[in-house]
Amino acid sequence: MPTSLDPIPTLIEYLRFPSVSTQPEHTKDVVACASWLEALFQKMGLSTEIHQTPGHPIVMAKTARDPKKRTVLIYGHYDVQPPDPLPEWTSAPFEPRIDEKEGKIYARGSSDNKAPTLAHILGVAQALEKKGSLPVNVIFLIEGEEEIGSPNLAAFLEEHREELAPDVILVSDTGMAPGNLPAMTYALRGVATMKFIIRGPSHDLHSGLFGGAVANPLTVAARLIASLHDEKGHILIPGFYDAVQPLQAWEREAAAALEKASGGDDSIKELAGVTELFGEAGFTTLERIGARPTVEVNGFGGGYQGEGTKTILPKEAFVKLSFRLVEDQDPKQILELASAHLHKQLPPGVSLKIILGHSGEACFVDPQSKDGKAAQEALRESFGSAPFLLRDGASIPIIAAFKKILGVDTLLVGLANPDCDMHSPNENMLLKNFLDGIKLNQLLLEKLS
Repeated sequence: MPTSLDPIPTLIEYLRFPSVSTQPEHTKDVVACASWLEALFQKMGLSTEIHQTPGHPIVMAKTARDPKKRTVLIYGHYDVQPPDPLPEWTSAPFEPRIDEKEGKIYARGSSDNKAPTLAHILGVAQALEKKGSLPVNVIFLIEGEEEIGSPNLAAFLEEHREELAPDVILVSDTGMAPGNLPAMTYALRGVATMKFIIRGPSHDLHSGLFGGAVANPLTVAARLIASLHDEKGHILIPGFYDAVQPLQAWEREAAAALEKASGGDDSIKELAGVTELFGEAGFTTLERIGARPTVEVNGFGGGYQGEGTKTILPKEAFVKLSFRLVEDQDPKQILELASAHLHKQLPPGVSLKIILGHSGEACFVDPQSKDGKAAQEALRESFGSAPFLLRDGASIPIIAAFKKILGVDTLLVGLANPDCDMHSPNENMLLKNFLDGIKLNQLLLEKLS
């Protein structure tokens, strides 16, 4: 019989691990966090294994398999984003702080994805403690590389396809709807990333002696960035929109209902900290966020970055881009189209080097399927109101791989509050959402049986 686990102290213990997957100096912390999960699952009475990968470990835990029951795979990740910039945190990112007035816990990884994943773990723990068994077979698959694109998880799924063989997959790595309203996400955008480097002279040059005679890599980089959009935000890469399908009527109705209930553009302005919104004409803000593809500049640099002035013409400049894609857009093809476009815009006197980053396909799940309806019923009972159906603008690349390799759909039931500041300083999680997530897990597993 598993030992009782107190939710809040367990969450605090989990959040203390600085399990930053992208930084080698935190490799030991990532491994320690995986070992902590292994011990937690063993305490619950689940059979548990840590699977080593070329990168960070995958933790798998299972209930005893009953062939008469359906099998639910619950996926999450224990790795987190770097906490930088540290001076902008109001408390230490790996020393969890509870704000009683706000009802929130502040720590890196609180909303993305430790508290939501732990809610499902503790939901199973409480059900086992109370009833001794579950209405379904459960497999937990918790990885340590989601924040770097899950480079080793697809190979793991291929290798363990027969062992896993789920009937449905459950993930809470998305958010609540604006206004902290319950939501089922039925679509996620895909992602593709690249870095390009513009190189000009062999070394930095005196801007007085060479300015006007040699192409400036920073200026060229800026012109290439400007060539990606028109003044209204429409993407100018030839062929970029060819595979994009129009929104269905029910989707536009769902977006309109959410916009009305959540405060619409005003709530999004408040979350973003801006006075005006900007985007492609012909679509509402929520439609642009979830249903339209984008190109964004994530980083741009070169030349002198120190105090004061250094009048140089720099030898090179770099730009980092991310593409958020919708279903039917192939990330590989989009990167090829973007590369061809950038090369075509390149003026003489400089060279262009393109370095491709991680990518993942978009996903779409029918929310009116039997399991989709079960998820909506569980959300309604857990949070006290009918859930909204939404497209999430973020990307979880492994979701498309789940469908391709395991052949089943993923139910995306969000728990993170809209103002959680994931990937930013002062990341937080509403404790009510976390505790209601424990209840949601138990209701949903009953309904999926």
